[in-house]
Amino acid sequence: MVQVRVFLKEISAERFWDVGKRIPPVKVATNLNIVGMEEKDKDTLEFPFVFAINYTPGVAQISVKGRARVSGKKEELRKIQDARKEKKPPPPIVMQSISNVVFLESVIVSRSLNIPPPVPLPRIPSTKKKKLPEPNYRT
Repeated sequence: MVQVRVFLKEISAERFWDVGKRIPPVKVATNLNIVGMEEKDKDTLEFPFVFAINYTPGVAQISVKGRARVSGKKEELRKIQDARKEKKPPPPIVMQSISNVVFLESVIVSRSLNIPPPVPLPRIPSTKKKKLPEPNYRT
């Protein structure tokens, strides 16, 4: 099984909306790009990545750059390299590991800038009780 470690090199964030103005409802677009693959040694691969978050309307922008270091057995790494040569995406464990780290960091940055988080907040269903019909008893 491969092991994935994610390292961040750069976090950039900017709030475009005036601090005194109320932020309107926004749509959040996220984009994760793996920009390459490098073989560091016989049992390690590195995937440089760029993660971008854009808000519509233009409230803010967040960008995260880093590298995912994948280590494991030679056979597993060879499969990953062969898949990359065939223009296939990296394995889901690599993408999920990167996503977990960058989303977490982005939520922290968004809180510091006082902008909506890039992940949807859970919705709690309304607790309106439905009126139940009266029981009908017959003897």
